[in-house]
Amino acid sequence: MAEPIKNQQASTSIILTLSTIPLIMVLGNSMLIPVLPTMESELHITSFQVSLIITLFSVTAGVIIPLAGILSDRFGRKWVIVISLFIYGAGGLITGLAAIWNGGQYGWMLAGRILQGLGAAGTAPIAMALVSDLFRNHERSKVLGIIEASNGMGKVISPILGSLLALIAWYSLFFLFPIFCVVVAIAVSFFIHEPKNREKIPLSQYGKSLTQTWKRQGAWLLVAFLAGAVTLFILFGVLFYLSDFLEKRYGLNGVPKGLVLAIPLLAMSGISYFTGNHIKERTLLMKHLIVIGLIAIALGMGFVPLIHNTYLLLANLLIIGAGSGLVLPCLNILITSAVGSKERGMITSLYGSVRFLGVAMGPPVFSAMASHKWWLFFGNAVLAGGTALLCLWVLKQPEGIRGKGGQIRLYMRHSLHRSDPTLS
Repeated sequence: MAEPIKNQQASTSIILTLSTIPLIMVLGNSMLIPVLPTMESELHITSFQVSLIITLFSVTAGVIIPLAGILSDRFGRKWVIVISLFIYGAGGLITGLAAIWNGGQYGWMLAGRILQGLGAAGTAPIAMALVSDLFRNHERSKVLGIIEASNGMGKVISPILGSLLALIAWYSLFFLFPIFCVVVAIAVSFFIHEPKNREKIPLSQYGKSLTQTWKRQGAWLLVAFLAGAVTLFILFGVLFYLSDFLEKRYGLNGVPKGLVLAIPLLAMSGISYFTGNHIKERTLLMKHLIVIGLIAIALGMGFVPLIHNTYLLLANLLIIGAGSGLVLPCLNILITSAVGSKERGMITSLYGSVRFLGVAMGPPVFSAMASHKWWLFFGNAVLAGGTALLCLWVLKQPEGIRGKGGQIRLYMRHSLHRSDPTLS
């Protein structure tokens, strides 16, 4: 069981350090988007080859995330994060050097991006598990809300930062990765003190424990994973749609377009922070907020084809962003608190992989369906609404344990407090 953090100054340093880690995952792809056309022309490659710069990073990270979770359960989260940061930074350095070496070495750039994806797998998902090891009850939900808000803010600033760095040189942004990763790795090494009494079990027993967890809690975990994937799939699909809309109708590119795209993401970040501060450990409230958030997303998607005014469209996208900000922090606290610390890294990492898949699938699906706008948006409205109904049915509040003031402690159908004693 993790020891609670009592020193306020130390706690602030830890929170600030942990909140920088999600930026690593976000910067990996989002910061490159503004320079992709330039990269294509400077390297004399096809659009498909440019897409591999993004895709190979994403695929590598998605595949390796569960392995990173297992390693964090076995050998500790702190050092998995630190080593991953150094791998991530090294990948960025290789990519940057390959970009300027002899007019650009595309093959080596791909190798660097694969290495970056390998490192990125051990960052944000492991940080979420580490938060649950270090903090209890209300502090846990608060910090996870900050982590989600930081993730959203990273998505806001990444395209803008990429556009600004491109003013120096299109490849300059690759050299930001090693600098940023080294700084964060040093901060993690210095400020984070992982609980030493976290239980470690033999590998065979670890597998058995995971199997028992899925037998006991698999149904609602799968629904929670689906809710996270659907939320991010729709959010990033809509952002892609808005990006194309702004470029074709208004000719917006670079920093101006990034500022407009920031509007729904700022709504998501602000609501994520607010939600994390107020949900505490009340499971019933979390379930209601997840359902409300998904319904807001469904309504927002359903109205998009009916809106022809740009300002109304942006207001509608604010609703979608706000709905996402209700859903994601609640899922974070439910999933990271669902199991004991000995297998938390693996479960959280599986959730991270599913989130990553949702983010990766949104833009291509919305691109492929762009000419069928009614089917696209009404179909996704049905998807979000159906997921809300599924959550309402599966995430049931049973005979809970009531805390002070009548608050219902985190206690799902299968007795979560037995998995994590810090919650009861």
